Amino acid sequence: MPNWNVNPEAALLHADALVWDNHTCMPLRPDDSFLPQLQRFRDSGVNVVSVNIFFDTCIEWHDGVKVLAFMRKWIHERPDDYVLAASVDDILRAKKDGRLAVHFDIEGMEALDGEASLVRTYYDLGVRWMLIAYNRNNRAGGGCMDNDSGLTDFGRRVIDEAARVGMLVCCSHTGEQTCMDVFEHSQNPVLLSHSNPNALCDHPRNVSDAVMSACAETGGLVGITGYGLFLENGDTSSDNIVRHIDYAVNLVGTEHVALGMDYVFDIEELKMFLENKEIFPFESTDRTMTSPEEMPALTEALLRFGYPEETIRGILGENLLRVARQVWK
Repeated sequence: MPNWNVNPEAALLHADALVWDNHTCMPLRPDDSFLPQLQRFRDSGVNVVSVNIFFDTCIEWHDGVKVLAFMRKWIHERPDDYVLAASVDDILRAKKDGRLAVHFDIEGMEALDGEASLVRTYYDLGVRWMLIAYNRNNRAGGGCMDNDSGLTDFGRRVIDEAARVGMLVCCSHTGEQTCMDVFEHSQNPVLLSHSNPNALCDHPRNVSDAVMSACAETGGLVGITGYGLFLENGDTSSDNIVRHIDYAVNLVGTEHVALGMDYVFDIEELKMFLENKEIFPFESTDRTMTSPEEMPALTEALLRFGYPEETIRGILGENLLRVARQVWK
């Protein structure tokens, strides 16, 4: 059993459960100096991770494609340690073999450059969810830090294409009106991949009870994040994260809660992006985050709060697995 500094019950559960972190951030450039740190997820009992390859306005869409190609090549060259997760079977096989399953995500539909058919291309390259609008308005819909005018006709075409090819749609960082439009239009479950309750931490990038409830009504998931800026009092302790999980569970039910920790590996790149106040007008200097190494302690905290083992397994990864089975093709 790995030395995770948690009690034996938590260690056994964490090692046996499917643990899926649905959002982490590597540098948005072809750079292999950080990618070896994916091993930190394996060492911490994480079985599946979604790696971001693009977000609106910070890089050009074609540069995101280069990042995606570079990461895919790096993972392909290390088959003893990693699996490119194209299917649920890939994830289950990786878990059985002790490897880390990796898929990718995109934050903002500007990655499509106005062409909905690119959803299929991204899906074929391993992207498994795409976010509608990253903070600011784009051609698909409104961002949470902008004058949100709702989902556009292009946004509706993108959602329809996503449903056709098996891509999940996400509404984190998206404006509330656009979120509601997405929930109404989508025929598939929708994600809030990494969004905390605004009731506990009042921030434009967190989400209201109404948004969380409407997301759950699609069959979707609210992914609680460990980024300090979006946590009450900036407290990234496991107990405080569980308090946010508990709030979501009480609102939408245990089957609609997951994890998207939003750990950023390249802090210097993050600082550079956050200096752009056109994109991040309300950001603070808070850089506290929940690292991969703290995931076993989160399992321990869920046990300490009295959650049953079956519920914990759902939150750690089984809920995401269920939705992937329903949507991925």
